[in-house]
Amino acid sequence: MSNRHLARSVIMQILYQWDFRGMPTSAIPAIIEQNVSEFAEGLEEKNLEYIQVTVDKIIEKQKELDDIISKYAKNWPIEQITLIDRNILRIGLYELKYSDDVPDKVAINEAIELAKTYSGSSAGKFINGILGAYFADHAKQEKNHETT
Repeated sequence: MSNRHLARSVIMQILYQWDFRGMPTSAIPAIIEQNVSEFAEGLEEKNLEYIQVTVDKIIEKQKELDDIISKYAKNWPIEQITLIDRNILRIGLYELKYSDDVPDKVAINEAIELAKTYSGSSAGKFINGILGAYFADHAKQEKNHETT
């Protein structure tokens, strides 16, 4: 498992615990510390920083990310999407929309791999469908913006 993939797995676990507990922002430092010490021992400093920054930014933009999920998962109210899938989608969307150092296709593929590892058998297709639709729309908007 690559260091960045492990970092994403830890991020998913942190967000899962945060979401499961009712999204208490005050608990984030303790949740991060516990998960990093338990699962991320030996990660390079840049990946530990990536975990902290990504978790903070996803929580900061959680409402916006959830609105995007709701837009693309039309038949699935956000509350009905499993905690794992919902947080994997948040990670993937965050990387697609805000992370300049993660190529779009890597963000999608990593989210699919997380879903295959931690969620049900059809989760990879579900994650791929939502992130792929967002990516297709986003890529069209970028092309339209560049030509104007």
